[in-house]
Amino acid sequence: MQIITSHVNTDFDALASMIAAKKLYPDAQLIISDKLESRVQRFLNMYRDVFDFVPSAQVDWEQVTEMIIVDVASLARIGKLPDDFDASKRKIIVYDHHQKGENDVQYDEGIVELTGAAVTLLIEEIRKQNIAISSFEASLFGLGLYTDTGKFTYASTTVRDMKAAAYLLEQGMSLEMVGSFAEETLTFEQQDLLDQLLTHTEIHEVDGLEIAVSTHELDHFVNGLALITTKVLGVKGTDAVIAVVKMKNSVFIVGRANSERITLQPILKKLGGGGHKHAGSATVKKGDKEAILEDINSSLETILRPAITAKELMTSPVKTLTPDTTIEEAGRRMYRYGHSGYPVVENDKLVGLITRRDLDKGNHHGLGHAPVKAYMTTKMYTIEPDTSLEEIQELVIKHNIGRLPVIGDGEIVGIVTRSNIIQVLYSDMMTDIKTADTPPSHEIINKMQKQLAGEAFQLLKEIGETASRINMPVYLIGGIVRDILLDKPNFDIDIVAEGNGIELANSLMETHGGDVIEHESFGTATWNTLSGLSIDVVSSRLEYYEQPAALPEIETSVLGDDLQRRDFTINAMAIHLNAEAFGELIDPFGGQNDLREKKIKILHNISFVEDPTRIFRAVRFEQRFGFSMDEQTEKLALESIDKVIHLSPQRINEEMIRLFTEGSPQEVIRRLFELNVWQQFGVNEKQLDASVATAENLEQIYNEQVRKITNLKIAEKPSWFNYFLLPFYCNDSLYAAEKFTLRKNRKKLLEEIMELQKHEQWNESTQTGDYHLFLHDYSDEAILFILVANQVPYQESVMEYLYDRNKLQSYLNGGDLVKAGLKPGPTFSKILLHLEVSQLNGDVSSKEDADQWLEEYLCTL
Repeated sequence: MQIITSHVNTDFDALASMIAAKKLYPDAQLIISDKLESRVQRFLNMYRDVFDFVPSAQVDWEQVTEMIIVDVASLARIGKLPDDFDASKRKIIVYDHHQKGENDVQYDEGIVELTGAAVTLLIEEIRKQNIAISSFEASLFGLGLYTDTGKFTYASTTVRDMKAAAYLLEQGMSLEMVGSFAEETLTFEQQDLLDQLLTHTEIHEVDGLEIAVSTHELDHFVNGLALITTKVLGVKGTDAVIAVVKMKNSVFIVGRANSERITLQPILKKLGGGGHKHAGSATVKKGDKEAILEDINSSLETILRPAITAKELMTSPVKTLTPDTTIEEAGRRMYRYGHSGYPVVENDKLVGLITRRDLDKGNHHGLGHAPVKAYMTTKMYTIEPDTSLEEIQELVIKHNIGRLPVIGDGEIVGIVTRSNIIQVLYSDMMTDIKTADTPPSHEIINKMQKQLAGEAFQLLKEIGETASRINMPVYLIGGIVRDILLDKPNFDIDIVAEGNGIELANSLMETHGGDVIEHESFGTATWNTLSGLSIDVVSSRLEYYEQPAALPEIETSVLGDDLQRRDFTINAMAIHLNAEAFGELIDPFGGQNDLREKKIKILHNISFVEDPTRIFRAVRFEQRFGFSMDEQTEKLALESIDKVIHLSPQRINEEMIRLFTEGSPQEVIRRLFELNVWQQFGVNEKQLDASVATAENLEQIYNEQVRKITNLKIAEKPSWFNYFLLPFYCNDSLYAAEKFTLRKNRKKLLEEIMELQKHEQWNESTQTGDYHLFLHDYSDEAILFILVANQVPYQESVMEYLYDRNKLQSYLNGGDLVKAGLKPGPTFSKILLHLEVSQLNGDVSSKEDADQWLEEYLCTL
């Protein structure tokens, strides 16, 4: 077992370094001390679910074969180890930025160099290996840098630290987040001013938020009012602080806020200042402090926006369990829906909560048959629909709880989780729902108008208006959203309704005419408009897979679940169509960013296990858009490739048709070899070069020869099936392709190719008709395949034969033979074949020639 660990009293540099090391060693387990610095504890109270830590006390140290130790080089500082633990029998990897000490462990690999923070060393390695990091990870790494370098002021800070910080900013590091979890110390003079401001503070409650206004007056100047104001904010615990301090003849105003509902600029700009949304300042020379205070106090409402409440945050409707649901069944539901906990309800009343951890305890004791009521938590914190975001956040941090049931009229109406809160507080870091460069609605609308026909765009507006009238959220979803952002045409309009899609389709028909075809079992409908457009309207759905490679089971759900079931991030976006939010982009998985970076990313680590056809689709999108799978996605594809063989031949056929139709056949063949797909069908990886070269030759003969021969009974380019067969042919295992020949024409083609493969009569002939003796029963397509795949010599001669063969005229038939005195039988075919040979050789070119030939032929019998 490979583990990553650090020192006790874990600080931000240690935490950041551990997470950075996980990027370099993705299979290692994160082992964390139970002793954390207070700031780190506060951070993890909010973000615990983001990480997969194992407490050090639960580690089976006998199973540890490799240790990655960060921000420390002494085993004595990572916590208590078993007395018989022998580090010399383990591989030790160290990343540390401190000077070497006498008690440092002997390590096998690693980097121990003097930098301001250990995380700098790991960031450099991440960059060398070109490993992508999220903006949230960049922000956490920034916390490690920021705190261990004293905001880059400590003497230990190096140029390498500064370069690491610049890189993190490029990756989306949030300075707001870094600042909110870090602390500073004050000088004596600053501390005195802080004490005065804390003493002279008046707290105003405005629309559920607390805003502190602190004031003081000095006859001299004290530097650092911004830092001091931040300290006031931390000590008072309010949502914002505005400090008003007169120093000599000037009044200095500094504002700090930590609520998304507050924007300080209206007040600060009015006083001639400026800054950012949550931080800014103003200076009024020779100002009247009391008048300024009065002005600020009367303007506090102008800096607030309406409260975000539980009603807006919560997930609803809520999936629940009953007290008698078994531990085993609860576990299946958690796996199916991806939840980490469930409310337990009896007679419409909330009676408890059960978490995955609770279920693990029950299963550990072999009690899968026991009811959840035996393990559920009955001491719960609940909230109401109008509980504000700030109150919810305080409950989560104070009590370290991951989910809060929302109770309305005595019943559970929703649930708010850490994820819901984080999406609002730090959505740009965690999920890119709203990144800083997300196009505003008007830009999305402009793109929609450009890419969609005028009528289609107008219909989308009408769909949104109709949905708004019946209070139903509705979205444009899937591939069309991706293509709108890519400025590519797409006429497959898919609409998802958070509600009854069939009801919406019928409402559209009643309002705008046309007809509706309902698919009740799927909760979908097709609205055929009066102008001939067909628009699919679907109820938002959740998919789950009972077993790998099986077709999914489907349930109705909400938009978030519908997007979560999609294959890749670039296909998991939606555009709001309701009138009040028309054109708003919904992007919970960062699909827009992946479009910019030209990356294909799956949404879940078991995505390929659940549906291996996604591997083929990933390759198809690579080919179509010139994208590539990101490192993690390709790694998971390779790990899941053995599941491909469990797919039905029908599904494999469907994916191969799309692949070879859309992409470059040579590149498709090459990519499927790289992903070990052909190998699952029994093809040796050594056949890669031969398969690709043969595909190129096949394409070349079609381009250079076939298109010149207008009478060939064949398409102008090779069919997908030709390319699909090449790796099997080069591997001498065409028999393995038989199970994929689901249609009669493909089965016949494969049989012909397998028979022709055995022929050795490809010597150059002076007469075209000689080829006809053994090729007359085979199709043009099969002969062309063998010409290329077998590297048959004299290809021009054979091509000439095909050309002439397809110009053959039927001068004689069975009736002519009967008239000549022959009895019907097998000899008829033989006679007509030899007639065709004579025609091809130029000996017969008319009906008269044919009659003369027949007379002479009969004399030889």
